[in-house]
Amino acid sequence: MFPNLGMSELILILVVALVIFGPRKLPEVGKSLGKTFNEFRRASLSSINEVTSATEEVKEEIKKATEIVQKKA
Repeated sequence: MFPNLGMSELILILVVALVIFGPRKLPEVGKSLGKTFNEFRRASLSSINEVTSATEEVKEEIKKATEIVQKKA
């Protein structure tokens, strides 16, 4: 996801977050951020599955149509 972030960059981000939010709020912020990423991932997978199933339906319709055309020929 973040290909160019090394360990030093992650530590810097953590220190900045600790300074901004403080040690008491940081676990809450991390938890809500994790929930947000999880919901985004679920929504992305759901939409991908919908597209895949719609593609399969179209594929079946094309297959049926070609069978009908071949029978008439």
